Amino acid sequence: MRCYTLLSLLVTLAFSGLALGQTSQANVPNTFPHAWPGQPNGTFSPAWQKYFEVTDKLPDLPGPLPRTFAGNIPVNRAGHPNDTLFFWAWEKQGANGTLTAPADVNNTDPWIIWLQGGPGSSGMIALTTENGPVHVLANGTWVLNNFSWNHLADTIWIDQPVGTGFSTADSTGYIPDEDQMGEDFIGFLSNLVKVFPSLATRPLFLTGESYAGTYIPYITKHIFQAENPPVKLRKIAIGDGSLGSQATVEHVPVINVIETYPAVIGYDQDVFNYFREQAHLCAFDLNLTYPQVGNFPTLNLVEPTSNSELSQSLLAPTEGRARTASLQKAVSEKFTTSHSKRSLSKRAEFFERREDSRRAWKRDLTGRANGTIDPFYGCFLLDELIDYAVNFTFPWSNGDFDVYDIPDATSPEPFLNASTFFNDNRTRAALHAPTSKDWIRNFNYPFGNVHDRTKGNQYGDPSVEPIAFLSDLAANASAANVSIVFYSGNDDSLVQHRGTEVIIQNMTFGSVQGFTRKPSTPWFDDAGNFAGIVHQERGLAYVLFAGAGHLVPEWKPAQALVFLREFVLGANLNGTVSGTIVVGGENATLAGDFLPGGNEIFFGSAATQGTSTIPAATQAAWNSFLATATATHAPITGTNGAMERGGWDMMGMACLGLVLLFVM
Repeated sequence: MRCYTLLSLLVTLAFSGLALGQTSQANVPNTFPHAWPGQPNGTFSPAWQKYFEVTDKLPDLPGPLPRTFAGNIPVNRAGHPNDTLFFWAWEKQGANGTLTAPADVNNTDPWIIWLQGGPGSSGMIALTTENGPVHVLANGTWVLNNFSWNHLADTIWIDQPVGTGFSTADSTGYIPDEDQMGEDFIGFLSNLVKVFPSLATRPLFLTGESYAGTYIPYITKHIFQAENPPVKLRKIAIGDGSLGSQATVEHVPVINVIETYPAVIGYDQDVFNYFREQAHLCAFDLNLTYPQVGNFPTLNLVEPTSNSELSQSLLAPTEGRARTASLQKAVSEKFTTSHSKRSLSKRAEFFERREDSRRAWKRDLTGRANGTIDPFYGCFLLDELIDYAVNFTFPWSNGDFDVYDIPDATSPEPFLNASTFFNDNRTRAALHAPTSKDWIRNFNYPFGNVHDRTKGNQYGDPSVEPIAFLSDLAANASAANVSIVFYSGNDDSLVQHRGTEVIIQNMTFGSVQGFTRKPSTPWFDDAGNFAGIVHQERGLAYVLFAGAGHLVPEWKPAQALVFLREFVLGANLNGTVSGTIVVGGENATLAGDFLPGGNEIFFGSAATQGTSTIPAATQAAWNSFLATATATHAPITGTNGAMERGGWDMMGMACLGLVLLFVM
């Protein structure tokens, strides 16, 4: 396991020459909006609607399309006039004039804002690949999305914070923290509603995913704090959200990840027991009860004690280490180039050595004394699980582990990239986008105007996690008649649903801590198919999507639209605790700690070329083991510590051989 990560790190450092935690302002972009012909003079008003309307033909997009409006709007931050947010607003499908309607307190038509995560990811990613009206395919062509969220309401996709995507910021104007982000967003909204006055009084549904799980609570807090909020917030909906610490959202759920997809460890009982032991030693085996008794202690994410290249690489964001286009792509390409020159027998020898390494790793586990945290990984359990899978478990051993969608082992994955479209000068002019920068999907966000991940969390964000104030936020939300929805994709491993459930049980809403009943009510799509689990209590709803990864609307678009209609915009009571009953009933088979994943793993190169199906007998044997293991498992005693693995010499020799093989 250490071999693969070490190789990845060596390749990455060889190409980049950069050190983790580097602090630099030299490469922080300095960008500004562009004044296109027809821009009005003076302050924002409905006169700007004509300017922002997208009237020029957009290259390659199919039609017909509803009216849309796009451009940059300032955030009103003093001393930073070039700090703007880029928006692309789409009117409800089939409607005309809903965005440009005059202010009317009796207008109750909902409108939606969507925010992407990152931090540093463009909201246009979702517009073009998830819940937007037009989708780019891997071959660069475009199709209409029949499940776009603007089928139900006016929807605005936004690039934020400042400097993200087509949003702009001067080199000293990036946000230092999330409170500034919240203030910026309020400034943007105050200008937006001057252009589109009806939005000031119509109910707003603020939605997003991933790191928007940090953005949205901070924005909501600042809306509640505003003396005269610019919008009428009705509900927030956060998908696979970064609501808590890195330990909570990434590493606490690792056992749940394995239980959901035991194929990632090859159904190996010894490996499962090892990870369960590590979870216990890291104090990650939290006991969720319904109702919850007492708050969970602050989790300490124990860092590796080994001063190795591998251990230091763990301090980078997990998705960065596991992203196809970075570490693993580089290593897999090197592997392919190296082995294309060797005979089949030599390649067979490589796989034999890998199996020998796996057995050595297991001997190391069984021979090591209980009660010691792995010195090479510390409590970075998700990273260790990923490294195990890409070293030892087919088909992830082909070179990729998609932290966003566990059963997707294609390497490289089909890349859905709208960069060519957005950076086409015809698109840029039509969308009134800036000429001072090119649109990019993601970038390393420079909190405080520097790229410094030695401060704050793994992204350099110094702000406290939302869990620290979610209880207060929920109380204010209840007083303001604002509902909260958390949803998760069952196939996500980066922000797995167990972490969200821990956060819910650790927060107070409606004067009671956590849910009082275990979520176990099924919900169904419009075709009557099982779509997942739903639970609602005291103004907070939790929805789990079966078969969806981190980017729920991308993998389950039809179900995501039903979810939006029923549980976000609508008031479907399914799963609601009402006295002593739960609307829709409770299903005992759904009341476990995990929802079993599918029995198929997909693999291929840039497309799905094969499917690995788990035999029924293997699944049955595993289920029998799991039932016994979880029933008889006793708490593991011992103190946190570190001890060199006895098997490292053998593993080190194998790793040395691999390094020599790759650098030849």
